[in-house]
Parts: sequence; structure tokens; C-alpha cells
Amino acid sequence: MAVAEVQASPQAAQQTTWHGIVLQSLKRNDISLVPYVPDRVLTTLIQNLHADPFFTTFPAAREEEAVGIVSGAWMGGRRAAVLMQTSGFATLANVLASLVVPSQIPLIMFVSERGTLGEFNYGQSLVCRTMRPVLDSLAMEHHTCTRLDEFEFIVDRSIKQALTTQAPVALILSPLLTGGKTFDK
Repeated sequence: MAVAEVQASPQAAQQTTWHGIVLQSLKRNDISLVPYVPDRVLTTLIQNLHADPFFTTFPAAREEEAVGIVSGAWMGGRRAAVLMQTSGFATLANVLASLVVPSQIPLIMFVSERGTLGEFNYGQSLVCRTMRPVLDSLAMEHHTCTRLDEFEFIVDRSIKQALTTQAPVALILSPLLTGGKTFDK
């Protein structure tokens, strides 16, 4: 008896990558609006979001603008998430403390982490060290995602919790998960 070859569907293959898991989790939770600030680590995810007609995806000039768009979308009845890099998070303390947290907006942030594991830019390292204390001071839920085998669970449950409790969440994408930014000589 011959063994039939089983070929994985593109969707199944996509779900085995961190960016595929993000895309499928957003769809599963009816999050279709995704503003972002461009970032090299997020490039594949951004390209895949643009290629999928389910999503409305576009670049924002600054992280505060993307957060404002997501906040307005929530107030208008649409679910949204934002993509950014650690350095961009440094600009968000005011909009988080004055709009998102007190207005109970379930802001879902995917933050690619710089400033650790071989970082060459001292400024990135400083921002990375301040990000979690800022999130803690605002009592914002946050998870640093390092392992692919638990990533889908963390992303899906974090999104569900944010939407149900109307509280923001930051999913910090560690270089251990994404491979990080490569630093050319």
C-alpha cells in the first residue's frame, strides 16, 4: 500500500510562524483594522495583513496616531490592533494614561522588542528597560512572548481578555520569538 503524501495548506503552514499566528488570531477575534508604524521585524506580518482582504491595514506617522485610530475605531464599534516597535512605545505614556486606560479602550498592541539580546543602540536599551515599568504603573496587562509553542494561547487569550474587560494589553514580541532585528556590520 502506497503512503499518500499529505501536503499542508498555506493556512496551516502560516499558523506555524509567529506572524501567521498573529494574523489568524486577529481574524478569529474579528479584529480587522490594523494601523502600524513600519518596523523591520514586523515586515512579514505587515505584508500578510496587506495581502488579506479581511484587513484594513495602513501605516501611521507616529505611534500616538495609531493608538488614536484604534481608540476611535473602538468608539465607533470596530475592533482594531496596533503594531509598533519598542522605541515607539516610549512616546505613548500620555495617550495611554489620558485616553486609553481611563476610557476603558481595549487597545491591543503588538510591540517588537529592541534594546536587548545584542542591541547596539543605547537609546533602544533605555527604552526597553522603561517599557515594562510604564505598563505596570498604568496597571496595563502585558506579556513578553518568547516561545512559539505558547504564543497562540497567549495572543488569543490576551485579545479575548482585553475585549471582555475593556482594558488594554501589550504583547511584547521578544527576539527569542521573532529572531529580532539583524544587525549588519
